[in-house]
Amino acid sequence: MDDLAFKIFKLSASGFCCTQIMLKLALDEEETKNHDLIRVAHGLCKGIGSTQKTCGVLTGGIGILGLYAGKGHEEEYTQENFSRMMDTFCEWFESEFGSTECIDLIGVTEFENGDQSYQVKCGDILVKSYMKVYEVLSEYDYEYGSRE
Repeated sequence: MDDLAFKIFKLSASGFCCTQIMLKLALDEEETKNHDLIRVAHGLCKGIGSTQKTCGVLTGGIGILGLYAGKGHEEEYTQENFSRMMDTFCEWFESEFGSTECIDLIGVTEFENGDQSYQVKCGDILVKSYMKVYEVLSEYDYEYGSRE
């Protein structure tokens, strides 16, 4: 757990947001890189487009589940357990943290003025959520770190 918290701290200190951190952790576990995916995830930062709406940790967790069970190309189908996995994670997230909205979780934050206080609040949410994604994948017989 401490190792995970340290990795999260380092990624945050490097300027990655919650959504990007969740996805980078998953890719690092596989020892792969996908810079385009991480760039795309930047739009989900700070509650989708910095609006403080849906939490970036939540969207990042759903993104990890999608890496394992979502549709990725024309010859592929979404795994039938994908919706159940998302439901499990989303229901747990709201129950665990009391909301799925960034503003409810970290309070009003003036990102444009350089307010970084949210990073401490998000750290615990990141650790717990990342561990829950791992748990959900295991429950549905996915080997975390290996999508082959």
